[in-house]
Amino acid sequence: MKNNLLIFIALLLALIQVPVHADMTLEIVTQGAQLTPIAVLPFAGDGGGSHQLSAVIAADLKRSGLFDPLDTRGVSPAPADVEGVNWDTWQAQHANFIVVGNVQEEPATHHIKLNFRLVELPNRMAHLNLSFDGSEDQYRMVAHHAADAILENITGYKGMFSSRIAYITQHGSARSLKVADSDGFNEQSMLHTNEPILSPKWSPDGQRMAYVTFELNRPMVVVQTLATGVRHVVARYKGSNSAPAWTPDGRHLAVVLTKDGHSQIYRISLDGSEAPERLLSSGGIDTEPYFSPDGQTLYFTSDRDGGPQIYRIALSDLRGAPERLTFGSSYAVSPRLSPDGKQLAYIQRDGGAFHVMLMDLATKQTQPMTETSLDESPTFAPNGKYLLYSTQDGGRGVLAIVSTDGRIRQKLSTQTGDVYEPVWGPLQ
Repeated sequence: MKNNLLIFIALLLALIQVPVHADMTLEIVTQGAQLTPIAVLPFAGDGGGSHQLSAVIAADLKRSGLFDPLDTRGVSPAPADVEGVNWDTWQAQHANFIVVGNVQEEPATHHIKLNFRLVELPNRMAHLNLSFDGSEDQYRMVAHHAADAILENITGYKGMFSSRIAYITQHGSARSLKVADSDGFNEQSMLHTNEPILSPKWSPDGQRMAYVTFELNRPMVVVQTLATGVRHVVARYKGSNSAPAWTPDGRHLAVVLTKDGHSQIYRISLDGSEAPERLLSSGGIDTEPYFSPDGQTLYFTSDRDGGPQIYRIALSDLRGAPERLTFGSSYAVSPRLSPDGKQLAYIQRDGGAFHVMLMDLATKQTQPMTETSLDESPTFAPNGKYLLYSTQDGGRGVLAIVSTDGRIRQKLSTQTGDVYEPVWGPLQ
């Protein structure tokens, strides 16, 4: 009990949770994508400057790579509803859609409410008439929810703007585990340390983070509650403790332990009430577990056939032979499943280059997704339409995004230091 208390105190002292504005810059390149012109008009009653909800929505739609938000800075006064829209102006600018609305402030509760309509031109057909509310300090998330609704209405697939991402930054020997909105704003430092941080993984409900830390000079798997910062050590066995992966119900983790000699995959409870359950048995290294969204299948990396390759096995038949999925390269690692379980993203080495690959699990057809050559840690957006990964640019670690159809590419970088090991969280 005393040792556990000392561990808890040591971990608690390492925490610093300070919201800051992101210092990331975003570059967007589209290749053959047809951009939809849209005018997101300033909302009546909204604040000015960077706090404008309309500006956040327009920026979201732009970074989707599917929209061309028109310049609306000259609109004054801001129309509160469709009756105040100058339709001729926006038809002359070839707008396909207009977003118009108002913001209501509730000083007593420090809440805001966004009411907006989405209207199609030239027939002025109303598509959406919605409201979103939230606390004043969460105004960006209110805008993200509105942008998600607009994207889904026009394109037919769910948005991802109201999700969050996590990643690790490094400046010299100083490392930080950070969480931010999907656009890089509202960045929070969850952990500062001079020791390595590895393998952050969101819980299915987006409320907790599992990761590996070396703060006490040995690898441990820690689960942290984001709202409070409270952390608990869930795996500190003899040898290595690594590669956490959540079960879809959020009740267990798969981790990789070497306590019995070989690197093997175990399932553990979060409260330590159950003994670790070894899921697989091989004479080689089994690592990087990942559960299918339905919780029926385990994907993992293993060198049981020589070099590292990706396999899967039904959890109902763990004594059976795993199915090898990757061929054509001597090195394939980092399996990640799309939210619908139909696609597999992973890293493949070709010569001296490492690329993000995408496999259709029904046909086993694969395609390279990236033009960079030192890619790591692919992770799907919650709508399954984008892949976030880390790579190198000018000798520095940066984050990059590619749409699963390959037409949209983005790069997110900081002014100094490196960014790596991204993981995309669920919608909020």
